[in-house]
Amino acid sequence: MVALPPLRYDGRKFGHSPPLRRRRAGARREGSVVQPRASRFTEGARGRRRNEVRRGRLAHTYAALDLGTNNCRLLVARAVPGGEGFRVIDAFSRIVRLGERVSETGVLSEAAIQRTLRALKVCAGKTRRHGVTRMRGVATEACRRAANCDAFIGRVRAETGIALDIIGGDEEAELALAGCIPLLDGGARHALVFDIGGGSTELMFLGLAAPGEPDILDVTSLPCGVVTLSERHGGRDIPPQVYRTMVDDALSLLAPFEARNAIAARARAGGLQMLGTSGTVTTLAAVSLELPKYDRARVDGRWIAGEEIARTSDRLARMSYRERADHPCIKRGRADLVVAGCAILEAIMRRWPVGRVRIADRGLREGILLALMAAADCEEPLGPPAGRATTP
Repeated sequence: MVALPPLRYDGRKFGHSPPLRRRRAGARREGSVVQPRASRFTEGARGRRRNEVRRGRLAHTYAALDLGTNNCRLLVARAVPGGEGFRVIDAFSRIVRLGERVSETGVLSEAAIQRTLRALKVCAGKTRRHGVTRMRGVATEACRRAANCDAFIGRVRAETGIALDIIGGDEEAELALAGCIPLLDGGARHALVFDIGGGSTELMFLGLAAPGEPDILDVTSLPCGVVTLSERHGGRDIPPQVYRTMVDDALSLLAPFEARNAIAARARAGGLQMLGTSGTVTTLAAVSLELPKYDRARVDGRWIAGEEIARTSDRLARMSYRERADHPCIKRGRADLVVAGCAILEAIMRRWPVGRVRIADRGLREGILLALMAAADCEEPLGPPAGRATTP
């Protein structure tokens, strides 16, 4: 069961609702927080429900698809009656490496497209099998960069029936935030949320004046992810000097965000929460915990000390490719990428030193689901519950 509080998401720019409060320094506040209204389809008398129409979020089965530079991931879910959360009924994740060598060639390769289409056909089958009625699929940095992205999106629609939106870095960050809001600490005045992806890294600086209602003060998408950094410097057996160069590359990209927001001073004062959502931080947490295999329940929401992050990053950087590939929480699919992720994470921790980081095994897909459910609350009723005849 995934139980999340009401969505607060700046969806008006993207055609969704309700909005997340968004305020840049010196900018006008963009309106108030809108709460998703409660569904009218309640657990009333069984006889009365036979003729009652399904309303709001309970009328649908939802799917959220995140096609990233490295992974294709799907969640299928239904809303929880009487609550704001949802129950995941199916999930899928496969490493497809859609963005392989895009930073060099500027296009999606045919081999990467074929791998991705095979994964998307699995996703399409799952959505049909579960009777999904509301779905959104998004594509991120690899498609933002590739010159042949429009042709690829057309092939996906023709061969799988899935419509993909190529979203910008700001929307990608805000959707990830929407899924992570429950993990923000009400005791902090500010937060830095980061998502280390395959082709980019998203950063979001937040004000936490009101619990559960973050103000977005600044957001950026950096053209540096685990795939792009690994392709530039190598990902298999990495000498210490190459690892240091990776960290320095990432540090240089963080400097403008720090210059705009003076986050380091808040980190030193102890008023900053750090929240990470990505395969890098979840993998690092699992390795740190010495888990025999990855366990989301043990990782999601856990706090990891900054010193432990540094120790584990150093340990992973010193491992051989074979050692990483044989590790039960890394395996071959991430063995050549996790060190690049550690380098980006180390750069973030050096730029903004905090005592601990909270780990999120949730994010963009959960944000999409919540936005779809909030939009469904504003729709007209669809008719009687599926599988039930209307009484004359």
